[in-house]
Amino acid sequence: MKEINMPKPTGEYAVGTFTYTVKDDRKEELAIGGMRSVTARVFYPADKESVKDLPKAQAMSENMVKGFKKVFKAAPDFKKNPEINHMECCQDAPRISGIKFPLIMFNHGMPSYREGNSFLCIELASHGYVVISVAHSGEGICTEFDDGSCVFFDKTIQKRQYEPMLGGVMAMLKLTKAKGTDEELARMFDEAQNKYCRFLMSRLPEWIRDNEVALEYAKNNLADLIDFSKGVGVSGHSMGGNTAYALCARNPEFVCGINLDGGLFGDYTKDIQTRPFMQISCKDNENVATRVYLRHTKPVYKVFFKDMKHIGFADTKHMIPLKFLVGALDPDVFHENICRCHLEFFDSYLKGTKAAPELKDNDTVKVSVYEPDM
Repeated sequence: MKEINMPKPTGEYAVGTFTYTVKDDRKEELAIGGMRSVTARVFYPADKESVKDLPKAQAMSENMVKGFKKVFKAAPDFKKNPEINHMECCQDAPRISGIKFPLIMFNHGMPSYREGNSFLCIELASHGYVVISVAHSGEGICTEFDDGSCVFFDKTIQKRQYEPMLGGVMAMLKLTKAKGTDEELARMFDEAQNKYCRFLMSRLPEWIRDNEVALEYAKNNLADLIDFSKGVGVSGHSMGGNTAYALCARNPEFVCGINLDGGLFGDYTKDIQTRPFMQISCKDNENVATRVYLRHTKPVYKVFFKDMKHIGFADTKHMIPLKFLVGALDPDVFHENICRCHLEFFDSYLKGTKAAPELKDNDTVKVSVYEPDM
C-alpha cells in the first residue's frame, strides 16, 4: 500500500489527545438499542519539548478498520504497514500549565468517524485551540467507547436516508443541477427533504444533543484546559456541518460556526442565524445549503472549493487517491486552504485577534460575503 502523506501541523504548539465517554439518559432510537452514549476525542495544544520522546497516538484500531471495511468494502492495511497507523499528535501529552485555550467542537459526517477529520483538528490545535471531535454512535463507521466497547454503523440507515430510495436520489440529483435564487433553491430543497428525507431530518435534534452532552462534560471536567469566556466555536462535515449551523442558530453558547459541504436537513423555517457563519461547498452540493445565506443578522461567508467532491472534505482526501470520489484538487493544496479558512474565521470570531477573516479568491477557492440581511 502506498504510504499516506499525512499533513504536518504548522502551528507553534505540539498536539496532545485523549478521549472521554459520557453516558446519557436518552433512549437510543437506532437499531443498536439501549441508552445513548456520547464519546469524543480531544485535541489540545502541548509544549513541543514535552512530547519529544512520546509515541504518536494510534490512528485506527482493529475495530475501526473492521468498521471501515463493513461500510466501504476496503480499508488501509495497517497490519502490513503499522508505521502509518498514527496521528500527528501524542496520547495524553502533558498539558501546558496555567494557559487555557478557546474551544472548537467538530462533528464528523454520516458515515464517517470521530477521527475522520483529524488532519484539520490537529492543525487547529497546533495554533492554540482545543478541538473536541464528537462521535455519533451508530451513525459513524465505528464508535469506540472508553470501556473498550464499540458500535458499528447501523446499516438500516442506508435504506432510510431516502424513502423511497429511487425517488429521493433522483430528486436530490435534480436539485444539484437546478437554477434559481437562493430563496428558490432553499424552497426546492425543503420540498425534496420533506417528501423523501424525514429520517435525516429527525436525526438533527439527536446530533445537537450529542454536542450539548459532550460540552457539558468539558465544562465540568476540562475547565483547566479550556477558556469558555468567549463562547464556543463549531465546525463539521456533511451532517456534522448541518449540526454546526443548527447549534449556532439555536444554542447561545455557540458563537460562530462552519459547515463543510453539508445539506441543511431539518426544519429551519423559523430559524434566524444570529452568529457569524461560513458555508464551504463544492459544485455537487452547492444548492443544498442556500438557506445559510438567508435570514441572518451577522456576516455569512460562502467559500466555494473548485475541483472537489463531497467525501473529499475529510482525511479521505489524502487517504483515497480516487478523483471521482474526492475530487481532482491536490490533497495538500486542499488541506492548506481548508485550514486557512478555519483559522481566519475562528481567529476573528472566537479568539478575536482580528476584525474579520482575510480571505481572497485564488486558484482553489472563490469567496463571497453576505452582509447581515435583517
